[in-house]
Amino acid sequence: MKVDEGKYSISEIVDWYRRRELVVNTEYQRGGGLWPAPAKSYFIDTILKEFPFPKLYFHERVDRETKRPRREIVDGQQRISTIVDFVDGKFVLGKNARGLEGKHFNELTEEQQEAFYSYTVSVDVIRNANRSEILQMFRRMNAFTLPLNAAEKRHSEFFGEFKDWVNTLLDEFGAMFVNWHILTSRQVVRMADAEFIADIALAIEEGIVSTSPAKLLGLYKKNDEIFPGREVLDEQIRGALNTVLNQLSEIQGTYITKPHIFHSLVCALLHNQFGLTKTEEVIGISRTGAYFSERERALISLKRLASAHEEKDLSEFGEYVNAASEGGNRAPQRAIRVKWLCQALRGAFA
Repeated sequence: MKVDEGKYSISEIVDWYRRRELVVNTEYQRGGGLWPAPAKSYFIDTILKEFPFPKLYFHERVDRETKRPRREIVDGQQRISTIVDFVDGKFVLGKNARGLEGKHFNELTEEQQEAFYSYTVSVDVIRNANRSEILQMFRRMNAFTLPLNAAEKRHSEFFGEFKDWVNTLLDEFGAMFVNWHILTSRQVVRMADAEFIADIALAIEEGIVSTSPAKLLGLYKKNDEIFPGREVLDEQIRGALNTVLNQLSEIQGTYITKPHIFHSLVCALLHNQFGLTKTEEVIGISRTGAYFSERERALISLKRLASAHEEKDLSEFGEYVNAASEGGNRAPQRAIRVKWLCQALRGAFA
């Protein structure tokens, strides 16, 4: 068996596919048409924005009748069929393709169409191999791959509206998680940022609750085909994150940006502005209709909580420090943190 890495343009791949010099091998690939519209749109937008996507795998051999190369798709059917369908005008780009929403391929500018056709795809071409050897190759490759965690499993299982919304939100705010050291680059690669967003969505729907893989999986399942609450969740979470970025950036580098504390901060902002479900009864604090009261007083108060947490100072903020130091995603500790952070945003400790 021989495997060669190749670089081919989308134009070449589409041409091969149409001339049936590139075909699907159903022994390796599932049936076509499995991706819903948001997943197709997001994939095409990935190409148009010139981001890479995982390599394709072809099995190449010479057709005995035509004496021409015949390539079988070993891995990549959904991606290739989506590309061909888009070029053929079978679907339009969705909301996740910002600036191009509602456009067919032929409605793109000539420059955009040319860039799309010129996009280079990485392909591993397998030659001189039988089916058994190809399957063994993938089995060996997977033997050295880390097992998927819960967040990665959700994003590999679902392709619908909720996943699309999470991806779209992270396209805008994802850099914040690394730049602010809320999450490490490795955590982001393993979808911790997606889990964070889903966890905030859970808080909006259910209030301050303990997180579990089952609850987050339920969100993806419930909102996969139809996501009626998308606009509300998007407006609220986008508003809270923009408030942190534009109004509270001085907390960067403090203990407020520890992952579990930052989660509680976003929940506190949301409760102050909108009132989280069942949260007033739990923490005894009602909404004010504003994310924070006075900016300077809010920053001073937040920094005081951060310093107490860092120094393990129990003298004034002992309840908060204990709940913050315990970390985790359990409801009792979260409720305490949100209560104190709501007060801090109102300038209570300035």
